[in-house]
Amino acid sequence: MPSLSQNLKKFQPSAISEIFTLTSRLKEQGLDIIDLSIGEPDFPTPEPVKQAGIEAIQNNITRYTPVDGTRALKQAVRDKFLRDNHLDYALDQILIDSGVKPLLFHAMQAMIDPDDEVILPTPCWASYTGMVILAGGKPVSVVCPEDKGFKLQPEDLDNAINSRTRLILLNSPGNPTGAAYSFKEMKALTEVLMAHPRVWVLADDIYEHIVFDGFRFVTPAEVEPGLKDRTLTLNGVSKAYSMTGWRIGYAGGPGPLISGITKVMSQSVGNPCSISQVAAVAALNGPQDLLQERAGIFRQRRDYLVGQLQAIDGLSCHAPEGAFYLFPSCKDMIGRLTPQGETIGNSADFVKYLLEFAQIATVPGAAFEYDPNIRLSYATSMDNLQLACERLRHACGLLN
Repeated sequence: MPSLSQNLKKFQPSAISEIFTLTSRLKEQGLDIIDLSIGEPDFPTPEPVKQAGIEAIQNNITRYTPVDGTRALKQAVRDKFLRDNHLDYALDQILIDSGVKPLLFHAMQAMIDPDDEVILPTPCWASYTGMVILAGGKPVSVVCPEDKGFKLQPEDLDNAINSRTRLILLNSPGNPTGAAYSFKEMKALTEVLMAHPRVWVLADDIYEHIVFDGFRFVTPAEVEPGLKDRTLTLNGVSKAYSMTGWRIGYAGGPGPLISGITKVMSQSVGNPCSISQVAAVAALNGPQDLLQERAGIFRQRRDYLVGQLQAIDGLSCHAPEGAFYLFPSCKDMIGRLTPQGETIGNSADFVKYLLEFAQIATVPGAAFEYDPNIRLSYATSMDNLQLACERLRHACGLLN
């Protein structure tokens, strides 16, 4: 058989996808797995949005659309950016893709040349690193420690930038930590970036509407208008409107970059799903009160889970500003023995123990370039969270 691409040796499969696959197999075997590994809201897609999709099918809106999305959805996105972020983009400065994940990948292909460096504040979403490598770039991790709220510090950003730096990726609120930058914190980062005009800024704002305790969300180009002509602001309907399976992401940015990404898309995805685009218009143009309501439910779950984790010997947990993840440290679990006499050597061992012994699915911190921590998603019911905490307490109590 002919050999495969050497690029495949440069990165690992998504650890989240691997956990998801293993969890699904265990469920198929009849095991009662509580899945805290997947970042997917448990709320249904809003009824008006579903109805818009149904009507799109009935009205035969099932053919190709422009590569970069329909005019109707671009207009809805333009209105959203004005309404929520005070960013004014022309329609030709907006594009639609088949989810934020492919949009990130297509954007990197348009922005990065071979061996360009891309700054990734870590912990970061597991797929960022692989995307950079596939685009020919070199990921540069800048550690954001827990005692700094898992947030990038201006001096660390400045020290990381050099003549090879092409791009920085900012995700706020972030996956896996839920950490979000205040206006003051974001302003400090943008002041550094203003001194480096050759560096692109990629803002992944997918968790924008899931923030707590009166936190005000901001995005880089909003905080510093001087960065707008070299910032791509990405968002989507997956997390806010519980539309993960509909696969719609969108972005606003300078015209030449949007044209470049569209050129990449023309040779890859063709166009986003026509039906999903109609549904996304309904989501963005419809009533927005459900966003705050659902964020309130997520906050209640966060508060409960943080309290429970803090009460378990060997775990410590930072309360984040947003998203629906916790990233507790399990460093005091390292070195302990399981009931089977196996040593917990790292977060992956701890995750394996929880899955096999307590039937709780989580994700090891190593998947996010930060250890020893684990990621738990609280995008599930309170009943599931309560049962998960009971199992977690029991399982941790058996380690010695």
